[in-house]
Amino acid sequence: MLTQPRYVLAVPDLARSAAYYRDVLGFTVHDMGDPGWRWLERDACVIMAGECPDATPPAQLGDHSYFAYVQVGAIDALHAEFTAKGAEFIKPLRDEPWGMREFGIRTMDGHRMMFGQPTS
Repeated sequence: MLTQPRYVLAVPDLARSAAYYRDVLGFTVHDMGDPGWRWLERDACVIMAGECPDATPPAQLGDHSYFAYVQVGAIDALHAEFTAKGAEFIKPLRDEPWGMREFGIRTMDGHRMMFGQPTS
């Protein structure tokens, strides 16, 4: 049984990225005891961000910049929240034939995340 998935991301500027996740996406930022890492948490979604200024930028990773699909309980409210905070949308909010209402964003570092809620 898999429980409590975590995502690990390389980011070029940890302070700047942590501020984005806090201010735009509503995550709480926690220190991890290592100055090169932050624990980003919102509800059950946790991202461990590590500062890697020399890593390949996500925009150059193509499809590999897509790192998460997060199922949520109130997709319309989350979309409205992200819209109000200036998130960059890469997929508009819509109902899909596979039974999900979903949207996608691109973070300030170029990572892509999808958010979805079952329609039934």
